Amino acid sequence: MIIWIASYPKSGNTWIRSFLSSYLFSNDGKFNFRLLKYIDQFWVKKLPISLNNKLSLQERISNCWIPNQKLINSDKKIHFLKTHSALCTINGNKFTDKFNTRAAIYVVRDPRNLVVSLSNHYELNHNEALDFITNKRKIIFPKNSYMKNTDYQDFNFLGDWSSHYNSWKNNNFCPIKIIKYEDCLNDTQKVFVSILDFLSKFLKFKFDKKKINNAINSTDFKSLSQMEKEEGFQESVTSSKTMKKINFFNLGKTNDWKTLLDKKFIRKIESCFKNEMKELGYL
Repeated sequence: MIIWIASYPKSGNTWIRSFLSSYLFSNDGKFNFRLLKYIDQFWVKKLPISLNNKLSLQERISNCWIPNQKLINSDKKIHFLKTHSALCTINGNKFTDKFNTRAAIYVVRDPRNLVVSLSNHYELNHNEALDFITNKRKIIFPKNSYMKNTDYQDFNFLGDWSSHYNSWKNNNFCPIKIIKYEDCLNDTQKVFVSILDFLSKFLKFKFDKKKINNAINSTDFKSLSQMEKEEGFQESVTSSKTMKKINFFNLGKTNDWKTLLDKKFIRKIESCFKNEMKELGYL
C-alpha cells in the first residue's frame, strides 16, 4: 500500500522526503541524495501509456494511474511515493483510491511565499507565478528536468492552489496528516517527530533520539544547499535562459513575502485564497 507525500510544487515536499528517507532508510539518520530513491516520484511507468489518439493525453495518463498503483502494490509492502498531483478524477479515473493508498502526508505552504519560490524555479515573474497558482487547469510535466526521457510519464495535474489543498484535505478514504511548511521552519523537531508518530500507526520502527537529531541536522536548509553545490541535485531544472542549473534549495528562511512582495500584490494573493489562508492561520 502507498503512503503519499503530496504537495503543491515548491511547498516543502523534498524536505519531508529527505528527513523521512534519512530516518527510515539509513542506519545512522545522516542524509544523502541517494536516499531519495526510497521515496521516489510516482510515474506511470509500470504500464505503457496507450497510444490511442482518440483520447486526450490527460485521459491516456489517467487511465494508467490505478493500474500502475496496483502493480506497485502487488508485493503487499508499504511504498512511499511523492506526488504533486491533486487528488483529482479525470474521465472517471481517480488519481488513487482506498485499495491502493494506506495514508498520506500533505505539505502546504503560504501562497505568498510560494509565489516567490515558483518564480525562481520556473523562471517566472511574480504575476506569472500568481497565474500559475490560480490556474484551475494547471498541469506540470518534467520538461527539461531530471527525467532522462520526457515521455509524459510524470504529468502532474495540479489545478489551483486552493483546490489542490482541499482535494487532499477532504479525502474520505485514508488517514491524512497535513503539515504547514512554516511550522517545519519554526519547530522542525516537533513537526518531524509528529510525522513519525503518524507513520508509527502503519509502520514498525524504533524511535531513536540520536537518529532523529542526525536526520534533522543533515536535512536542514544549509546542509541541503551545500550538498547541492558540491554534488548537484538531479531534481533541479536547467535554466532556459542561461542553460545552467537553477538552485533547487534557493532562499530558505530568507524567502519572506513581507520583504519580497509589494503590498498591492500581497493583497491580490490574499484575495484569491482568503478562505483557505484564514483556515490555515495565514491570515
